[in-house]
Amino acid sequence: MKNNLSEIFTTLLLILIAVLLLNPFDFWMPDMMVVGMLVLTLVLFGIFASFILREKTVDERDAVHETLAGRNAFLAGSALLILGIVVEGYTHTVDPWLVVSLVVMIVAKIATRIWSDKNR
Repeated sequence: MKNNLSEIFTTLLLILIAVLLLNPFDFWMPDMMVVGMLVLTLVLFGIFASFILREKTVDERDAVHETLAGRNAFLAGSALLILGIVVEGYTHTVDPWLVVSLVVMIVAKIATRIWSDKNR
């Protein structure tokens, strides 16, 4: 993602809506508002994903930056999921979504690596 104002705005709006869905200030939200926020979250994530999919590498430095960003995002996401699994493991109520998300991330990472190594 280059420093495009629409990309930065979309990313910040997506983060804001995601945090508000956690209801951090104990707002009472009517069902229609929650549904609207969920739809807005899906739309914003679709736009955000299109920014990522549109990225083009121009030279070797861009490729290194793209790889580093992907690696750091994978490590941050998987570390957070592992932390959630461990914390919930102490209460013996591990949410299956945490485990499924972690497994999907790992399988996607390995499958992409195998595919890219095979198609070099």
